[in-house]
Amino acid sequence: MRRVAIIALLILQCSILSAQVGTWRTYMSYYEPQQIVKAGNSLFVRASNDLYQYNLTDHSITTYDKNTGLSDSYITHIGWNQQAKRLIIVYQNSNIDLMDQSGNVSNISALYRKSMTDDKTVDSLTIDGPYAYLYARFGIVKVNMQRAEVSDTYTPEHPEYPTSLPASNTNADWAQYIDVVRTLKPGGPRYNYFGFMRLTGGTLYTVDKAPSSANIACVQTLNLANQEWTCYDSDLSDKTGYQFARLYCVDVDPRDNSHVFAGGRTGLYEFRNGQFVQAYSNDNSPLQTATTVGNDDKNYVLVTGMKYDTQGNLWLTNSISPSTSLLKLSTGSQWQSLHHEELTINDDRSMEGMEHLMFDSRGYLWFVNNYHRTPALIRYNTATDDIKVYSHIVNQDGTSYDISYVTCVTEDKSGNIWIGTNLGPFMLEAANIDSDSETFTQVKVPRNDGSDYADYLLSGVYVNAIAIDGGGRKWFGTNANGVYLISEDNMTQLQHFQSANTPLLSDNITALAINDSNGEVFISTNNGLCSYISDATASSSSMSSDNIYAYPNPVTPDYKGLITIVGLSYKAQIKIVSTSGKMVNEGQSNGGTYTWNGCDRDGNRVASGVYHVLASNSDGSDGSVCRIAVIK
Repeated sequence: MRRVAIIALLILQCSILSAQVGTWRTYMSYYEPQQIVKAGNSLFVRASNDLYQYNLTDHSITTYDKNTGLSDSYITHIGWNQQAKRLIIVYQNSNIDLMDQSGNVSNISALYRKSMTDDKTVDSLTIDGPYAYLYARFGIVKVNMQRAEVSDTYTPEHPEYPTSLPASNTNADWAQYIDVVRTLKPGGPRYNYFGFMRLTGGTLYTVDKAPSSANIACVQTLNLANQEWTCYDSDLSDKTGYQFARLYCVDVDPRDNSHVFAGGRTGLYEFRNGQFVQAYSNDNSPLQTATTVGNDDKNYVLVTGMKYDTQGNLWLTNSISPSTSLLKLSTGSQWQSLHHEELTINDDRSMEGMEHLMFDSRGYLWFVNNYHRTPALIRYNTATDDIKVYSHIVNQDGTSYDISYVTCVTEDKSGNIWIGTNLGPFMLEAANIDSDSETFTQVKVPRNDGSDYADYLLSGVYVNAIAIDGGGRKWFGTNANGVYLISEDNMTQLQHFQSANTPLLSDNITALAINDSNGEVFISTNNGLCSYISDATASSSSMSSDNIYAYPNPVTPDYKGLITIVGLSYKAQIKIVSTSGKMVNEGQSNGGTYTWNGCDRDGNRVASGVYHVLASNSDGSDGSVCRIAVIK
């Protein structure tokens, strides 16, 4: 009875539960139906290049993604085989899955993994008997859906290659069921485009940065508390009289989180509570049409970057403009142009891709010009109107780099400024920023192989995005290599997430954003949005028994994951001891979080009992205690 009472007390003390560290989430769109196939009492629907199943009997909806059993992402074709009683799923990269009505998946990767110079893209498929015939651009692939294997391949030179292709028979149920499907609400965002993200006030704000061919523009938000998506008013062309296309950036008024601005290819847009308020273009603001278009064309008034300051002033960039570059929209709705010659090229227009505005701890405004003609990092002092453009990358060893793209900028917890480039990450050290030094640091990581050699951190890796977590660690999102997690001291690669071995949707990362309250790292890719629950959160300014808790608590016999302790100060020193005073684990927090695998220092699972978490600040002061019940 005493153990039950202790456990009940601990449940009350540690009632706030969070997602398990190390788990993945996906946030897929199922908004636009593309194919419908009937399988018994179910409909399989390919929508927005993703997949869900609708049960015609109990009206339940099951969504599928890479985190729930699928082998890949971005589905281009599906087809039901009644004889094999399996659904074939073909992906953009020519990977193939077979799935039964219970959701069990078998992967056929032969075509995906086959090395060939010919185009493997599958344009259509048909079902015949136990087979599926995939009409690829190099030939026909015959898949035995009962045996889950490729049984033959026909190229145009093959004597049995058909002279004409039969029409696809994998969307025959469209007409009968499309009206039903259009009433369904599988959830998720409207689009799978997430080119820019801003996380603030418990909400993730995203804009598309979609290719022109997609012909969309939308501010999509995710409420982190209830996991509900909202798409802002996006039917704006009729209201403005010109296009609403390709949004580049978004930010939220620090004085009123219902007040949001978005910038894009066709100017600046103001929203309140998700509803359109006003558009700003070349006729009601200093914004100007791109010189490459001219004639005051409102379809090309490029607002490519923006950021609010703490006083509520909105700073924004107007790219390819004839005589504006940097602008300020004050709290009194007054415009001010802060154009600088340093931000122009060829004396006739501003830089072409001024993006990723951010304020550092000194109050400086930083942004990049993410364009191959004049790649650069820019620092602007809002108090003195001084501007500095870093257009040449030279490292501490005197090596000069011919950079094609400067993609992003952020500040780490030590005040250093990091940029991503097509040749890797570079750092402006905090001590050199005010001295106007133009020397960038490339962190040298020792090889630890007995030699004195070291390698530059992620040298040659195309970095698209950088984010700093609560533990000061760096997350690097790359163009084709997935995501790297590097330790705060830059010396250790802690993780390397790739689509081949994790639920990461693609190795092409477009943006990163971190929820410091629970460590969730949002990762946008060219195939959609996913996230990873990391083991670092924002640190607490002071530790007490009121804000330190562990989860899960109690730890039941079936739980095999990490036990997470949150509410800690930065670099808190942790000791976990048994009731007898024996220390079973110790270490240092990542920001406000510490994780324990439930084992003692010899790697053995600890016995049942109550364990005390002793936490102190990095200097040994301000000790606090939390308890964890373990049931073995």
